[in-house]
Amino acid sequence: MTHEEKRIYLIKYLLAERGEEVEIPRDEKNQKALLRALFNVREPKQAREEFLRVQDEYLKEESKRKGITEIEDMSPVLPDIYLFKGDITTLKCDGIVNAANSEMLGCFCPNHGCIDNAIHTFAGVQLRQECAEIMSAQGHSEPVGGAKLTRAYNLPCKYIIHTVGPIVRGEPTTRHEKLLESCYRSCLALADQKGLNSLAFCCISTGEFHFPNDRAAEIAISVVSEYKRKTGSKIKVIFDVFKEQDYEIYARALGANL
Repeated sequence: MTHEEKRIYLIKYLLAERGEEVEIPRDEKNQKALLRALFNVREPKQAREEFLRVQDEYLKEESKRKGITEIEDMSPVLPDIYLFKGDITTLKCDGIVNAANSEMLGCFCPNHGCIDNAIHTFAGVQLRQECAEIMSAQGHSEPVGGAKLTRAYNLPCKYIIHTVGPIVRGEPTTRHEKLLESCYRSCLALADQKGLNSLAFCCISTGEFHFPNDRAAEIAISVVSEYKRKTGSKIKVIFDVFKEQDYEIYARALGANL
């Protein structure tokens, strides 16, 4: 199968699974949008081996086409601290952090722009199923400030650490700040426990959860610095940002001459 044929196969499989008949767009952009939407709304469940094989081949090729950035090719701005502006799903490191919601199943909103949606889309349907198994065993929603580890499936990294950040309405309170601190601390502790040598953080709780970007960055840098100082952890930390605003905030806070 060509790359386009794989995309059409995946679309047809997911439509048939839903019992729907939809005219498949002829152009690549709209085909990709339809496929992503179908990934996004799919409930966690088993898929046929043939589907998984084609999906995995397709998503790995998509990663190559987007371009993969390896931590070995990056230069630290401080000892063991890196700053990267770009798509976290293209980073090849031991682990990346996903800003999850309390149900921990990924974003079900078709083609939504959140990081949770992107990570689940490009990891593949296996990720939602693994998350569902974790949540079923847990028996309750994921608390704010904790962390859970899963495989990364078709992403270039090895693992994903999922954390639920605080939702802010108005100005953040001391409790919001303590919960955000807990997110970073929990992710670092879990990464060290599992033997990860590198971890990329997204801007937890900013964006959809409305934590002020500048204060969130201050907390992120402070917790990482304190954790590494107190524990002696050698883990390499990447602060991954997507917006120019966040890049400038982190560069300034880290004293980076970029």
